[in-house]
Amino acid sequence: MKALVTGASGQLGRALVASAPAGLELVALTRAELDLASPRAIQDCVASHRPDVVINAGAYTAVDKAETDREMAFAVNSTAPAELARSCRARDARFIHISTDYVFDGQRGVPYTSDDKPHPMNVYGASKLEGEQRIAAVPGLNWLIVRTAWVYDAVGRNFVTTMLRLFRERPQVRVVSDQVGSPTSSASLARALWRAATGPAGEPATLHYTNAGVASWYDFAAAIHEEALALGLIPKPVDVQAIVSEQFPTPARRPPYGVLEKRATLERLALAPIHWRVELRAVLKEMVK
Repeated sequence: MKALVTGASGQLGRALVASAPAGLELVALTRAELDLASPRAIQDCVASHRPDVVINAGAYTAVDKAETDREMAFAVNSTAPAELARSCRARDARFIHISTDYVFDGQRGVPYTSDDKPHPMNVYGASKLEGEQRIAAVPGLNWLIVRTAWVYDAVGRNFVTTMLRLFRERPQVRVVSDQVGSPTSSASLARALWRAATGPAGEPATLHYTNAGVASWYDFAAAIHEEALALGLIPKPVDVQAIVSEQFPTPARRPPYGVLEKRATLERLALAPIHWRVELRAVLKEMVK
């Protein structure tokens, strides 16, 4: 099998490269090597490499910036996936696309299933939803859309690495407590995606995958603080305070509840749930090495 991975320099792309199955022929392309804002570049890339499966880990993820950079957000999160999908259909290749809990508005209060009606509340979520819709509209395509949330790793620009920096720099850190989701390590997501890419094709579907458990951003920060202190990643305790979203305004509105229902995905991919605290500890231990 030959697999093409886009967004190879991002945190998910790096995890996919690091965990690629043995014997797989892998083509991993960074943003510099494949401009997802260029439909022609996408067409030429798929035609040239002739992959059996494409995993689209590339995305425009600057949620706040997207509010004023709408054109680029839609180019990368909607037009590019549609072009990748059409190119995969022409090649008869499997297409796996990563989406987000931000396609929902967070008003439901119980975990979202893939059958729940999306209703994004910001430009980023709207661009990702349109990308999903355009993929599903390609006739005859072998596709999977995998929605995830709160992804982090040991080295990228993400919530975990930001919290560690703030814990080292400040005596007090304030974190919102009224936004709830499921923290997800890029390594665990990559393992699930490879299972989807190399297993039986099955029917096209929208799947949900995150680590198990639920946390607010404050809960997540408190856990990072606790684990990092025990591992010696921060020199001393810090006062971690809970605040509400109104005390930390951002250009883009965030859904207050973004928990995704995962049972159907775990059954389809024959995966066991992994709690987010377990994955967080593993990632922080990786930083100690």
